Amino acid sequence: MDLKKCKILLDAIDYRNLSKVARDYGYTPSGIWRMINSIEGELGFPLFVSGGSGVVPTDNCLRLAPSLRELLKCNERLAQTMCDIKGMKSGNITIGSYPSVSIRWLPHVIKAFQADYPGVTINIREGIRQELQGWLDEMSVELCFYTWRPGMKCHWIPLKEDPIVAVLPPGHPLAGAVSYPLARCRDERFIMPALGRDEDIYAVFEEEGISPRIVLSTIENFAAISMIECGLGMSIMNELITKGYVNKAAILPLDPPRSIKFGIAIPSLQKASPAALEFARYARRMIAEM
Repeated sequence: MDLKKCKILLDAIDYRNLSKVARDYGYTPSGIWRMINSIEGELGFPLFVSGGSGVVPTDNCLRLAPSLRELLKCNERLAQTMCDIKGMKSGNITIGSYPSVSIRWLPHVIKAFQADYPGVTINIREGIRQELQGWLDEMSVELCFYTWRPGMKCHWIPLKEDPIVAVLPPGHPLAGAVSYPLARCRDERFIMPALGRDEDIYAVFEEEGISPRIVLSTIENFAAISMIECGLGMSIMNELITKGYVNKAAILPLDPPRSIKFGIAIPSLQKASPAALEFARYARRMIAEM
């Protein structure tokens, strides 16, 4: 199987939408189907079945995916090593990131990095912590900007600690207070982002033995902030998320103080591409100065 077919197959697994894959590569959906049928003929087993709104990879297809990703990574490392010898003129980096990091920190890092390496293409995939960890495990991203948790098996580059703050509606009784008692979350109408389970926030609650009364959940923090501004409840989140966004909500430090540890996770320094390692060096230096 050639490398282009590998890439198309992996995109079909990731997007589960052959029309999107076809647009990306300049094919028709039927052309992508014919290519997949050709790959199935080479391999001797089916790769996809039709779903309600796209295609669904078979179990054998999913078993094949990590090896295909590793094949593409090896090819990319080879290409980048050759470029590194010549001065790293080209390459590709796929980065996983929290939305708050990609909004507040990464634009500055990318601008500086691409000024020095204009031929390197950067792709960013945003998600919640569970999604980012899954992308790292399946090797669909080369490095992730997210938070440290015990038991991580990746190489970890620490960046910054970010305080966790309470985000309250403007009419909340404590909106003008100096700090927010964390224990009070037990009695609040709590809004939980990240598909109803923000791993960083749950870790804080578990440490304090708090079971919040969750009345609303949403996919991400920015939607939660809008709900808080409308008086639908309150939440706690890391301060970086609130920077440059909140207009009406009250932002208070927690009592007792709590924080999360931002950093860069890389599955393997030995297998990482030269461009990914160089980008991590840029990020570590620049974010420390922000």
